[in-house]
Amino acid sequence: MGSKMTDVCVLGLGYVGLPTAALLAVSGLNVVGVDTNEAVVREINSGDLSGHEAGLRTLVQAAVGSGRLAATTTPQAAETFIIAVPTPLGRDNRADLTHVRAAVEALISVLKPGALVVLESTVPPGTTEGVVCAALANNGLRPGKDVHVAYCPERVLPGHILAELTENDRVIGGIDAASGQRAAHLYARFAQGDMVMTSASVAELVKLAENSYRDVNIAFANELLTVCQRLGVDGLEVIRLANRHPRVSILQPGPGVGGHCIPVDPWFIVEAAPAEAQLIATARRVNKSMPAFVVQALARLLHGIRDPKVSIWGVAYKADVDDARESPALDILALLKKAGIRFAVTDPLVKRFPYPIEALSASVQDADCILILTDHRDFRLVDPETVGGVMRTRMVLDTRDSLDRSRWSSAGFTAHTLGSLAAAQAVRPPASEDGGAS
Repeated sequence: MGSKMTDVCVLGLGYVGLPTAALLAVSGLNVVGVDTNEAVVREINSGDLSGHEAGLRTLVQAAVGSGRLAATTTPQAAETFIIAVPTPLGRDNRADLTHVRAAVEALISVLKPGALVVLESTVPPGTTEGVVCAALANNGLRPGKDVHVAYCPERVLPGHILAELTENDRVIGGIDAASGQRAAHLYARFAQGDMVMTSASVAELVKLAENSYRDVNIAFANELLTVCQRLGVDGLEVIRLANRHPRVSILQPGPGVGGHCIPVDPWFIVEAAPAEAQLIATARRVNKSMPAFVVQALARLLHGIRDPKVSIWGVAYKADVDDARESPALDILALLKKAGIRFAVTDPLVKRFPYPIEALSASVQDADCILILTDHRDFRLVDPETVGGVMRTRMVLDTRDSLDRSRWSSAGFTAHTLGSLAAAQAVRPPASEDGGAS
C-alpha cells in the first residue's frame, strides 16, 4: 500500500466489519482491517477463511490478493475510520461499551484532523455523541469541525450478508450535514440502496427499533403458543388459520431467539427508557422463557423412560448458518444437564460450541428422542427409517415445525411439534368449586 495514508481503517473484523472492509477494498480503496485477535488477522491475510457466509471467502481473497486489504492488530492513520466492534450485554442487561471505548481510544492515537469516524456497532441511543464525540473532544478534536462523525448501522441477515450490505438502504446518521454527506459518499462506493440521511440519535434508535420489532412479534407467537397449551389446542393450527385473515401475519413460534442482534438490541432501548419500554422488556422475557418451555415439554414426553437420551439436532441460532451466538440451544442444553437428561449434539455447520459436536449417526445411537432446535436444510433430507433403526425409542420433537410429520410417522416415529405436544400435554384450568369447568 506504500507510504500514502490509508483510505479506510476498519476496527473490528467480525461478521460485519470484515465484509465491509473487503467490499471497500474491491471498490478501489486501500483498507486496513484491525482486530485484537491475532488468529483472525493471520486467517484474513492468508485468505484461508473458515465460516459459512456465502461468497465472503472469495471476496476477501480478491481483496487481499489485490493488495488493497491487509489485516493487523493496531490501527493505522487513515482518512476514514469505521468502528464495527461487538457491544454485548453486560450486567443488568445494560450495554457493555468496553470495545467501543477501546476502539475510539486506539484510533485517536493515529487520527488526523479532517478524518471521518463512522460508528457501525449497535449501541444505546446517545452513544455517538456521548462516547465517540466526547472522547474526541477530550483529546482536543472538535466533532463536526476538526473531525466528521456519523452513525451508520449495519442491517444484514447472516447467510446473506454480502447481498444485504450491497442491496439494502443505508441509514446515515451524521452529527451534522457535512458528516452525513461524507459517510453517504463512502457507502455509495458499494451500496446500491438509498442513502437515507438523518441524525445520529435517530439512526441509533432505528437500528434498535428494527430488531425490537422482530423480537416483539416473535414474542407474540411464542406467548400465543403457551396460551394454547393452557387451553389444550394446537397453537400452530391456530396461527395457520389466523394467518388466513388478509391483515394478520403471525410469525412462527419456536424454542427462543438467538443471534447477536435480536436478543440483545431491545435491552438497549429498555436501558435508555425503562419506564416507557414496557412491551419491549416483556417481549424479551417471553422469548427468554421459551427454552424452559421446551425442556418442560420434552421432560413430560420422556416421562417413564429410564435414563433417557436425547439427540439434539441443530445448535445454530437460525437455519443454515454456522453462528451459535446467543442460541436458545445454549439455555436448553444447560437445563437438560441440570435435569440429568443425557444428550448428544449434532450440527452440520457449527464448529465452535461449548459442547461436543458429533456426527448425526453417532448422536442418534440409542437415543429416545430427536429434539430439533435448528431447521437446517440438511435435516429435512435425513431418512427417518435409517436413524430410527439405531434409536431405542422412535420419538421426535420438532420445535421449528420443519419436518414432514407424516413421513416420520410412517417410519414408526411419534412425531410432535411444540403445538401438537402442547395440546396433548395441556395444562388444564382448575375446576370450579361446583365441579364444572372454571
